[in-house]
Amino acid sequence: MNLVLGFVPFILFSVLMGLSPDVALWAAFAAAFTLGMRSFLDTQVLKTLDGGSTALFGLLALFKGFIEPGLTFGSVLLAVNGGMLAIMIASLALHEPFTLQYAREQTAPEEWDTPLFRRTNYVVTGAWVAALAAMTAADAAATLFIAMPVTLSAAIGLVLLAAALTFSLRYPVYLRLRHAAH
Repeated sequence: MNLVLGFVPFILFSVLMGLSPDVALWAAFAAAFTLGMRSFLDTQVLKTLDGGSTALFGLLALFKGFIEPGLTFGSVLLAVNGGMLAIMIASLALHEPFTLQYAREQTAPEEWDTPLFRRTNYVVTGAWVAALAAMTAADAAATLFIAMPVTLSAAIGLVLLAAALTFSLRYPVYLRLRHAAH
């Protein structure tokens, strides 16, 4: 469930984007900062997703608000989804899938170094990378090539977000049940 909290800023952004990109960016930044600080004060660790979301939404809110106020809906969506994708790919490149920090909060320390635990986190992070890559591609098609309406791209993004969240919650449970049966 903590992983879902890590995505609250992203979900909030997605929901508010239809109202106003500026409101969506600032609200997502506020949520990311608040959740990140709360978690940091509890654990003394700044999670990759919390730090990345705070930086991404804060920088984009400042950029759109003060440097390029005319940034289009599609461009903002592309920047957010591309930024989230970059955060997740970086976590894999550093051999520290972003889901590990959340999974460790719900798992006994003796399981942290097991192959099953690590593989599960790589698979779940991989599912997020796939979802964000598809979302970013849809945003790029809608924004850069005008091949589809931006609203369709946003709708595709919400469906992929829901699918990735569902997979993140169900896959580890499935593996635990399968492992327990053997």
